[in-house]
Amino acid sequence: MTYDQWLTSLFSAIDARDSAAFADHLADDVEFQFGNLPVIRGAETTQTFVSGFFGSIRGLDHRLAEHWLCSDGTIVCRGVVTYERLDGSSLAVPFANIMKVEGHRAKEYRIFGDVSQLFGP
Repeated sequence: MTYDQWLTSLFSAIDARDSAAFADHLADDVEFQFGNLPVIRGAETTQTFVSGFFGSIRGLDHRLAEHWLCSDGTIVCRGVVTYERLDGSSLAVPFANIMKVEGHRAKEYRIFGDVSQLFGP
């Protein structure tokens, strides 16, 4: 699997709100951080967190603008994610992810994006 295929598979799992398929992209000892929330450790704990997040929205759709593969296996990508709220309204925000990948599993996964308006009035 190429890194392009890995990214496609990863974001397909996320956009399908499939937390198990998402967790399949993570190392057992992954460090996961979403925005300014505390770091979560472990694939199982991360899957539980992500599953809860997926349940708080109706849907989401990522549009990657570009990505880079660094020589140490780090993938950096950026784009726009559109969230569909439970009330049917939507919010589009830019994002950037940094993922340190070993053997097609993310050892570190950091999401940078401002979702502060997602659950606001």
